[in-house]
Amino acid sequence: MTAAFLAGAIAGYGVAVPVGAIAVLIAGLTARTSLRVGAAAGLGAATADGVYALIAVLGGAALAAAIAPISTPLRWVAAVVLLLLAVHTAWSALRKRAAQLSSGDPTRPERASPDGGARAPRLADPDAGALGVGPVTAVPDAGRDRGLDTTTAARAYLGVLGLTLLNPATIVYFAALVMGRGGTGGGVWFVIGAFVASASWQLLIAGGGALVGRLLTGDRGRLITAMVSSAVIAVLAVGLVT
Repeated sequence: MTAAFLAGAIAGYGVAVPVGAIAVLIAGLTARTSLRVGAAAGLGAATADGVYALIAVLGGAALAAAIAPISTPLRWVAAVVLLLLAVHTAWSALRKRAAQLSSGDPTRPERASPDGGARAPRLADPDAGALGVGPVTAVPDAGRDRGLDTTTAARAYLGVLGLTLLNPATIVYFAALVMGRGGTGGGVWFVIGAFVASASWQLLIAGGGALVGRLLTGDRGRLITAMVSSAVIAVLAVGLVT
């Protein structure tokens, strides 16, 4: 139980730590509304991660007997997938940072709204996805256009849950981990660990609001969190084949 929970927690941090449009949205909502609304939004993102972890575990468990004969090559395939995700996450962050440095303004702060809240990247931002491997269809201007500034906690939760579920890279990530472990991946405790880890990170961003939130969602914060996530994912990949 403990091992499965810890495995899920590490996996949860691996997918949650990269700061993209969702994190900026959560930080901006907290700064403009209240901690209650921001925390609800953060839990919506964590729930999406938990849902994808659950889908991966259930699917893997159903196929466990079928994949047993090919467990060794499957572990290698899963490890390669995870390493590709790690490399892409780091490469996307470094490419974006290099572009900023070449523009001559390496200390450019994150775009901010007049009321102090961080703004989410536009829809065309290729580095906005969790894991840095694809865009999340985020709400322009950190949700202002859809009325998230004045929403209730319940609407913030459901809205961010829906936005986070739009990122298919998350299910690929969890599926690779689960299938690489022979199908079960730790079962329900793996899912709980992934949810708790993701929730703790999202609540940190929400709790920090304009302070910690803007620090993490700034250009330097995005680079650091992307590199940390890449390292975690790479370690998980190596762990599958050692």
